[in-house]
Amino acid sequence: MNDCTGWRTPIFHEEGPVEESNGRRANANVLLPEPCDTEEAENAVVLRLRNIEKSYSIEGTDDRVVVLRNVNLCEQCGRDGFGPIRRGEFVMIRGPSGGGKTTLLSIIGTIDLPTSGTIELMGTVINRQTPDSVLAEFRLRKIGFVFQTFNLISTMTALENVELPMTLRGVLSKKERRLRASRLLALVGLRNRLNHLPSELSGGEQQRVTIARSLANNPQLLLLDEPTGDLDTLNTIQVMDLLLRLNRMTKTTCIMVTHNPDVECYADRILYVADSRFVKEVRNSCPQRLLYDVYVKSLEGRENQLTTVVPSEEDTSELFEV
Repeated sequence: MNDCTGWRTPIFHEEGPVEESNGRRANANVLLPEPCDTEEAENAVVLRLRNIEKSYSIEGTDDRVVVLRNVNLCEQCGRDGFGPIRRGEFVMIRGPSGGGKTTLLSIIGTIDLPTSGTIELMGTVINRQTPDSVLAEFRLRKIGFVFQTFNLISTMTALENVELPMTLRGVLSKKERRLRASRLLALVGLRNRLNHLPSELSGGEQQRVTIARSLANNPQLLLLDEPTGDLDTLNTIQVMDLLLRLNRMTKTTCIMVTHNPDVECYADRILYVADSRFVKEVRNSCPQRLLYDVYVKSLEGRENQLTTVVPSEEDTSELFEV
């Protein structure tokens, strides 16, 4: 995978770390994971899937509906799959409705478990025997989620919504949580929206709040289920620019389900699902971002091309109030 971008944003270190309950150190000022020191860590495998199958029983019958079958992301899986997902990759999953994309994302995020097969997530083997308490702690510490529906708590401000995962984890003090949440909101361009309720924010702003919330506990993996599905063209581009920027800035692995073929240019690789399994993989040598004005012209039929892209290393700092 080529890292073609040059985006960098300050990561705060002004204050000292605080002690975690398990004896390790936490820091309210370290917004995102630090870059890896070694090539081995840089290329570490984040996700392997081996022979994943998922089926549901039909009530009142002996029949079962197969949603996923023989899904593999691992080394030496031959024609039945593709390579594992490594640290810092931006991977998109595409396919027809009802093809199992969201179910697969739920399994990767340990919200659901496969009927059979094994998941290896950041070195931890997960299967149907893994206790729910272990999975819940794993999700809280290592995985961030962003959904099409923003799922913000309507009675909480943007700041309070971002604080919530940190409150659940119980590592930082109230002051430290407030500091970190405000800086994460600044990172996604919402420095002046801290005390607004979700109803007082646009759709694009609400989605950026959910992205900030997903980063609250410094996850190693972001799972994104149609994050631009409810957004207009401009907000789609701004959110995708933000996600690519965060991905390149910190090597946080992103796995995104989408129906929108026009955003494929942001991914390192695209995995296509059909008939309940992976059928094709496409790789981008250098992910790119959409150019808004030309893209709009193409949607309106004023250009012969579907999209126009510019290299992602182009300065887009004006989109983010950091």
